[in-house]
Amino acid sequence: MRTMSDAEPEAAPRSPRPRRRPRSAQDVRDRRRRILTWLLSAGLAVLLVNSIVGENGYLATVRAKNEERLLQAELARTRLQNRATLDETRRLRTDLDALEEAARRQLNLLKPGETLVIIHPAPPNAPVSK
Repeated sequence: MRTMSDAEPEAAPRSPRPRRRPRSAQDVRDRRRRILTWLLSAGLAVLLVNSIVGENGYLATVRAKNEERLLQAELARTRLQNRATLDETRRLRTDLDALEEAARRQLNLLKPGETLVIIHPAPPNAPVSK
């Protein structure tokens, strides 16, 4: 059991917190101006970064323009192919010789008395005979 003599000495009473020195009105204005400057600078930095790499930023715009250019080229190729197909369709509907040629090519049809000769291209590394 502890006795009064064994007890720890009481902590000295804390001295009251020292008061801040009164600031002048100019000091207060300067401090507020510095804080406002830092906040505006941080906000501007966030907006700048967002305008470059954000969802609708510069990099996204560049990517979208590249994709648009590729899609325009693909659309032009598709339109050209469509036009060629339409021309071929018109030709087959109006020109009987063209229709016969297409039927012979696709169905391997022969007229009576004709002989089919198939010529295969030579392999690229085969020697050419003279």
